[in-house]
Amino acid sequence: MREFRIAVFAGDGIGPEVMWPCLRLLDMAAKPSGAFRLQFEPYEAGAEHYRRTGVALPKASLTAAQEADAILFGAMGLPDVRYADGTEILPQLDFRERFDLYAGVRPVRVIQGVPSPLADARARDVDFVLVRESTEGLFVARTESRQDGESVLDTMRVSRHACERLFTFAFALAQRRRKSGRKPRVTCVDKANVLPAMAFFRQIFLEVASKYPHVDADCAYVDAMAMKLVRSPWDFDVLVTENMFGDILSDLGAAIMGGMGLAPSADIGDDRAVFQPCHGTAPDIAGRGVANPTAMFLSGAMMLEWLGNRHGVPECVDAAASITSAVERAFAAGSLVSVEHGGAAGTDAISAAVSAQLNAIVSAAVSE
Repeated sequence: MREFRIAVFAGDGIGPEVMWPCLRLLDMAAKPSGAFRLQFEPYEAGAEHYRRTGVALPKASLTAAQEADAILFGAMGLPDVRYADGTEILPQLDFRERFDLYAGVRPVRVIQGVPSPLADARARDVDFVLVRESTEGLFVARTESRQDGESVLDTMRVSRHACERLFTFAFALAQRRRKSGRKPRVTCVDKANVLPAMAFFRQIFLEVASKYPHVDADCAYVDAMAMKLVRSPWDFDVLVTENMFGDILSDLGAAIMGGMGLAPSADIGDDRAVFQPCHGTAPDIAGRGVANPTAMFLSGAMMLEWLGNRHGVPECVDAAASITSAVERAFAAGSLVSVEHGGAAGTDAISAAVSAQLNAIVSAAVSE
């Protein structure tokens, strides 16, 4: 049996509230196969830890994360807890930089039975993935900003090395998604008509695209893409973009799905990966039991899929599919309506519904 060590950072606000039911779900999905098991190791970090100790990410927690097979995040940061320069406490960014997690993967898939802001019937077919470069772009200015008292200069960095590995990742992802029945397609989202850095970004994309003749490749300006993702999001497969653009468009994608409580994510590098819901810590609802844990569940499923593919454990990939299927079945009838959508289903109710569906899936698989 393969044992995977998972460094767990529940974090701040609603982070712990969505994390603990996710761990139970992951454990339930892992047990039947007998091929692998998950060892959850909780560690401290985040805004509350900073408030108490003056340290946002303890050295011991960082070391444990580096040694783990995967890192599972709840949510971190609080609006009233800041560093001296006014920025929020966000250890997840430290992980991206420390572990070179260059591919920010944000799946956007409409779940049947969940209210969507898009009335068009074709919205039920929305299923694309946004991949954002997570080590460069405009976000590099977080540590390299130049100030003179009268102005601040934030620089966007785009390097050939970062672009080539990002685009290679995106095309490989599109090829894996070919199983869904659609012809693979990668769309580069940039602002190449205005910014030289983005023109360079597009140039390298086209160079990499030439190595994947069986994958369609096209380009779009980020402003036009924002419009297209509202008008016809079902047209897209894999979108790849710069850090800041990806940060903005991924929230638009979450809105298409029905809200941040449904949006999972992963930050993936060559050797390590962090999995966390796209939503924040939501301190205004923390402790009330109304947080939607679905994004956390789907992030956990992404972790299982990544572990299975990386280590050659197909049972891990199957377990990931079981969790995703359990989520879809739980919401399919439309009777499970989360508080964020005006319903009565809070954290416990959604967790119970998904767990019941997962139990049914697991039981059926065992009996076969």
